[in-house]
Amino acid sequence: MDRFNNKWVRAVLPALLIHCSIGTVYCWSLFKGDIANYIGKSIGEVEWAFSIAIFVLGMSAAFGGKFVEKNIQKSSLLSAIFFVAGMAGTGFFIYYKSLMGIYISYGVVMGIGLGIGYLTPVKTLMLWFQNQKGLATGLAVLGFGLAKVIASPLMVNLLGARNSDGNLVDASNVYMMFYILAGLYLMMMIIGHLLIKKPAGYEKELSQSHGFSFSYLNILKNKTFIGIWLMFYINITCGLALISQEKGILAFIGFGAIGLVSSLTAIFNSGGRLVFSALGDHLKDRNTIYVIIFTSSIVTLLLTIFLNGISTIVTAALMISLLCIVNAGYGGGFSSLPPLLADRFGLNSISTIHGLALSAWAFAGLSGNQLSSFVLAKTQSYDMVLYVIMALFTIATLISIFIVRPEKALSENEELTVKENISYKWN
Repeated sequence: MDRFNNKWVRAVLPALLIHCSIGTVYCWSLFKGDIANYIGKSIGEVEWAFSIAIFVLGMSAAFGGKFVEKNIQKSSLLSAIFFVAGMAGTGFFIYYKSLMGIYISYGVVMGIGLGIGYLTPVKTLMLWFQNQKGLATGLAVLGFGLAKVIASPLMVNLLGARNSDGNLVDASNVYMMFYILAGLYLMMMIIGHLLIKKPAGYEKELSQSHGFSFSYLNILKNKTFIGIWLMFYINITCGLALISQEKGILAFIGFGAIGLVSSLTAIFNSGGRLVFSALGDHLKDRNTIYVIIFTSSIVTLLLTIFLNGISTIVTAALMISLLCIVNAGYGGGFSSLPPLLADRFGLNSISTIHGLALSAWAFAGLSGNQLSSFVLAKTQSYDMVLYVIMALFTIATLISIFIVRPEKALSENEELTVKENISYKWN
């Protein structure tokens, strides 16, 4: 059995099984119209189920971090139960045409499973990969990004044929799909639950140290944490604001191969999760990754805005490049967050601190799509959307450079250690 007790079997494989399951939340756009048609509601009304799910994901992570910290076996099992119950419940309430039931099952119940499941493998991976924390979290969050690429063809197949109007030939497939996927993801997440394990000796080492104890209020008042939270929130908001308009922008410039671009941006989203976080392992200050993400997005936005209109080919190339770079930075922002927090605050309570930081995801999930829709409604201009996104990226860059500084984080942590008798474990 010793040959199975290694970082690939006990950390990487369970992380991929769990994240490739819960990451299917990003497949929502494939079937939201089918749900709306079946239950007789508008897409706008049904859309709130996804917004609730992302909000609950962030908030359950924020308040569930301490639970995950104590026992990853229990948290991995709990995430499987909530996620699968939410998915099966969604199918049940679609069948009975209950919009409120869909909000509760897909939004709240599944959202809790998403938040707890997202956190569960992260610290375990960093413990197994002590010197490659970025690579470790990149592998975990890569699964969340790949879930859409893997699950989309399966879902399209389960939904079945469509008629000339684009509606399902067999409308019952929409709720049957949820039942089938619930069974599939139950098996994957239970296997992940049985495999996941922290490295030998860690619990003994932790019990002999003072650990990292704090109140939520102390962390929420810490300027470095506030800076990280804000730049993480802005990165998600900008990503969602642009990604949500991807189809409309491509149609506006007359580019027809929208499906091809969607697959390409999904690959960049997944690749950015691994590449950016792994690159951080080789940098003196991991926060540099966020400066790279923000500045590369700003430069591409500037080129897209000012070189737009030279020719149809140039415009299309610039816009596709922008979508790919922002998607890569969007994914990289997620995977680079846990190791950055570990560098600033230590590893002992990273699940709790990471969970608090993920509350930014909850609020960005509510504001990102709405931001671009609001700007479009007021200005009727995609260029103005790009200007707003560029301004936000500029703010995030300034936060990253002037607030999230290694020397500032250290001095603040030392001050907290004196005042609150907090012991930080630096790795």
